[in-house]
Amino acid sequence: MKKYETYKDSGIEWIGEIPSHWEMKRIRHVANIFGRIGYRGYTVSDLVYDGNGAITISPSNMKDFGMDFTECTYLSWEKYEESPEIKIFESDILFVKTGSTYGKSAIVRKLSKEATINPQIVVLKDISCNNIFLWYSIKSPFVQLQVEETVVGGTIPTISQSKINNYSFPVPPPEEQTAIAHYLDRKTAEIDELIADKKRLLELYEEEKIAIINQAVTKGINPDVPMKDSGIEWLGEIPEHWETVSLKWVSKIYSGGTPSKNNGDFWQNGTIPWLNSGTVNQFFITEPSEYITEDALNNSSAKWIPENSVVIALAGQGKTKGMAAQVMFECTCNQSMGIIVPNEIVDNRFLLYYLASNYQNIRNLGGGDKRDGINLEMVGGIPLPILPLPEQSEIINHIENYFEHIIAKKVKTEKLIDLLTEYRTALISEVVTGKVKVTE
Repeated sequence: MKKYETYKDSGIEWIGEIPSHWEMKRIRHVANIFGRIGYRGYTVSDLVYDGNGAITISPSNMKDFGMDFTECTYLSWEKYEESPEIKIFESDILFVKTGSTYGKSAIVRKLSKEATINPQIVVLKDISCNNIFLWYSIKSPFVQLQVEETVVGGTIPTISQSKINNYSFPVPPPEEQTAIAHYLDRKTAEIDELIADKKRLLELYEEEKIAIINQAVTKGINPDVPMKDSGIEWLGEIPEHWETVSLKWVSKIYSGGTPSKNNGDFWQNGTIPWLNSGTVNQFFITEPSEYITEDALNNSSAKWIPENSVVIALAGQGKTKGMAAQVMFECTCNQSMGIIVPNEIVDNRFLLYYLASNYQNIRNLGGGDKRDGINLEMVGGIPLPILPLPEQSEIINHIENYFEHIIAKKVKTEKLIDLLTEYRTALISEVVTGKVKVTE
């Protein structure tokens, strides 16, 4: 890519040189910032829940090239009309000033409904330069460095509007701003499409993994073995020499417990590992969530879990319910987890893979995606194939050998995503600081 003919010092270390005919400006020179502070505030009573109001944009609604209103809150029309300066329109730029996603920004490309902002966000209006160029500048590393230098507060990070107003960035003539905006729109769209393709590939690898597990734990790995109908919808046909039983007949099943959070002594300087239900997302659990004391164990419903046991989430947010994992150390857990200790005819790892392959079936026992939980009786009723231990070991080895290939492909794909993301960031920075020339 070409460079400009002559450069000058920008006066800012992390920007370096800029083209000689560019200027350094602050955001206050090119835009006005408005936020929901003081009289523009609102309370819960101002929100409406029937959709009959203005969308109240939160940071989670902000996407690079538009808004995602899959989940949103609404503000009453009366409250919306009280603050016309923070009504949101196309080409406005949104910036998160408060909360964990501080520094996040988005430009409003399209808007199909009246909208305003919540108190975490400010909006840049009356923009005198190219809106898209300004937005790319805000996203660039040199502005984000200024963001990091001006954020205050530990528990709730916050940036004042006066600090945002003072962020510096290079500004070329209007025709170059437009050329840069068009160029970056085109190039970042190409990069984002490549990243999306790679992310879809990661999803396919996960589907492939589950398919391999399901085939192995329900059909075996010998394609020539005679089959029979299991009589169970989950399983369909199984090898002729396999049998099926309810899980409760070949394992001990119980739940954990949580020592009182009101008693600080139960949770301070503890030595007994304790798990919350979110740990099942690890598949193989190698670290505890917290530690409890001996006194906590003896004075609560918490129970020991033997090493290598399988645990299953009986409840939990999002996808957690129905997920299974293997604990790699002796520990305890909360009451939202079921503990399964199989007897000598079932390999713990085979059981883990079987439960993982039937995640959706198990989840459906507790109402699928509804909030209903799974109870221990439901877990005990799960139909389980019974087959010789040597064959279970062969199936486990088959699955884990295949995993190695999938993991290698996933690592390579994740590295490509990281490289593409880094390239995207670097490209924006190089272009909006004039290190490369794209006007032609």
